[in-house]
Amino acid sequence: MKPQRAFLPLILLAAAVTACAAIPGGPVGNHNVPQPSKPVDLTAYSGLWYEVARYENAFEKDCEGVRAEYSALPDGQIRVVNTCRKGSITAEKTTSEGKAKVVAGSGNAKLKVSFAGPFYIGNYWVLDRADDYSWSIVGEPSGRYLWILSRTANPSPEVWVKLETRAAELGYDRSLIRPTRH
Repeated sequence: MKPQRAFLPLILLAAAVTACAAIPGGPVGNHNVPQPSKPVDLTAYSGLWYEVARYENAFEKDCEGVRAEYSALPDGQIRVVNTCRKGSITAEKTTSEGKAKVVAGSGNAKLKVSFAGPFYIGNYWVLDRADDYSWSIVGEPSGRYLWILSRTANPSPEVWVKLETRAAELGYDRSLIRPTRH
């Protein structure tokens, strides 16, 4: 019996990996991956953004009042500061800071992000944005992550419908879009 118990962690890990691979979400597989629709002016994109909706994910579990702030660094990279309030909009704020760098040839619309030292493993793709940079739809190649951002915490109902519709046009499942409370 004891030798079988030694394999239990491996079995649980295999089950977890299999479950993660089967997570429903947006487009998965290279043929369905939405590509950024416009180049991004990083100066115009800089500043404060409010997450108004997302696909739920492990690192933002139960986060409300989510904000992201982007600013230029002297070396040409971008400083990323994300904040959220775990559980409620009145809870204590948690903050994570990272850096992003532009993927060459992407019109500044694809970035690699690091929240763990020199390793840039996260993808951050600005799939669409308003011409005036009042909203942005962000995803990444697997289609498992989606963020809908706005310069205001609570966009008008008309803007919300436009954003949700545009995310669906990009291949994301509307039923998985989770509004963020502010």
